[in-house]
Amino acid sequence: MILNKETAQKTAELLLQINAIKLQPQKPFTWASGWKSPIYCDNRITLSYPAIRNYLCENLAKQVEILYGKPDMIAGVATGAIGMGALVADVLGLPFCYVRPEAKKHGRQNKIEGFVEANQNVVIIEDLISTGNSSLMAAKALEDAHLNVKGMLAIFTYGFDLSVNNFKEANIELHTLSDYEHLLQQAEKFTYISSEEKVVLSQWRTDPANWNPQLKSTGK
Repeated sequence: MILNKETAQKTAELLLQINAIKLQPQKPFTWASGWKSPIYCDNRITLSYPAIRNYLCENLAKQVEILYGKPDMIAGVATGAIGMGALVADVLGLPFCYVRPEAKKHGRQNKIEGFVEANQNVVIIEDLISTGNSSLMAAKALEDAHLNVKGMLAIFTYGFDLSVNNFKEANIELHTLSDYEHLLQQAEKFTYISSEEKVVLSQWRTDPANWNPQLKSTGK
């Protein structure tokens, strides 16, 4: 869910400016899942741009307070959201932990890194939501440690029906600074894509697993 339209537009614009999000409908990327995709998102790049990371961090922190007041802890999902999660925790003056996709094979074999206690209220920070599977695994790890997951905030989501259903089934509330709809609006507005390319990109989002990357010439 998007809380603020202006924030969603500005976030999308900033991600496009620094190539954290790349749109290539005529030369699709191949995801690890095998899906052909006209978009690639790497929000870790934002950490290298102080003004942009501060904008994202401050807005994530603001939304945490609006939605949940002051939780006991902020948790980041490894590895993409460790940096941003720690920054949000710092702004809010809260403890921080992060959740690994699986427990370490050595040492204390932790899956959750940081000091946590049962019954603490925690808000999860993510960088990107695709299917939502890895994000929800992190939420489950926190719940298994007897923490109360109040919700999750992410920088960006593709908004797949699959992820919406996954979060609904897990009963985890998700809010994001921006999403695919606002991204396409801003990409067309600032001429990153043509109107024809916007149509193709919209078609991909409705059925990414079966998308056929065919695009007529735009005359460029």
